[in-house]
Amino acid sequence: MELSNLQRYKSLLLEKQRELSPVRDLVPAAGGWEGDVIDQANADAEAELQIRMQETDAQLLEAIEEALASMEDGTYGICSNCNRVIPKARLEAVPWTRFCRACMEALEVDSCQGSQEQVA
Repeated sequence: MELSNLQRYKSLLLEKQRELSPVRDLVPAAGGWEGDVIDQANADAEAELQIRMQETDAQLLEAIEEALASMEDGTYGICSNCNRVIPKARLEAVPWTRFCRACMEALEVDSCQGSQEQVA
């Protein structure tokens, strides 16, 4: 991979990392104030939503850290599944990705089928 492209992706990753880092500390505590039952239910629902968003952000931060580490070891931009080069357009859109589009779609299909089998 060209050094200029690698530097661009690293810049995108670091920017997203800075954007997400302060957010993880902002989760409100549920049940922290008095109110009627509806107010309390709304506060609890909002707190749960914030927690789920924080979990998603934490997963994204972990993916960013893994991508930055892969830059250091020379494997950035290589699909973790098929070992092919991940296209530039995909890295521009999702610089923290570990998979090419075809492998990601296959993994998502497998995941959906596994969920359906658990329900049946």
